[in-house]
Amino acid sequence: MRAALPPSFFARDAASVARDLLGRLLVSTVGGRRCVVRIVETEAYLGPGDPASHAAGGRRTPRTEVMYGTPGLAYVYFTYGMHWCFNVVTDRVGVPGAVLVRAGEPLAGLAAMRARRGTVDDRLLAAGPARLAQALGIGRAQNGHPLDRPPLWLEPGVPVPARRRTRAVRVGIRVATDWPLRFFERDNPHVSRR
Repeated sequence: MRAALPPSFFARDAASVARDLLGRLLVSTVGGRRCVVRIVETEAYLGPGDPASHAAGGRRTPRTEVMYGTPGLAYVYFTYGMHWCFNVVTDRVGVPGAVLVRAGEPLAGLAAMRARRGTVDDRLLAAGPARLAQALGIGRAQNGHPLDRPPLWLEPGVPVPARRRTRAVRVGIRVATDWPLRFFERDNPHVSRR
């Protein structure tokens, strides 16, 4: 294991973390298979004041409790009755900011990712939050996991420079649809939505 991103990286507002996660490496050894993706798309959720956040209005449920925890934890939730989604807890203890990792560019462990996803189209292996979680074997067991150790961690990688970053509105939500809190690498074919 290479050096992981330090907890201080995540102890900032969700929008800053979402932007700065582009180009970082998400490494999984879940199930004994080493898989690596380079993060190319994220979305920020700002906590109580963000109507699209799971913690909107300060809502606390067993599912959202991890969002109120230490920055740098994994927040993994089940959606549409069939998909897991991977998020990173941000901000500070008691402030439920989070970043949804929407897409990654596969770098290592492609055979394992193809088998988990049932596809040989590498562009689609981790293009979308549900695909990314499935490709990396992320599920309920990783919820609350500190992201500085196996089996799931984030490494520094090479940050995407500002000239190659794009900011847009979030997708797949019903409220606050005009908030420009989605960040992605311009012209990267692994981004889920243009």
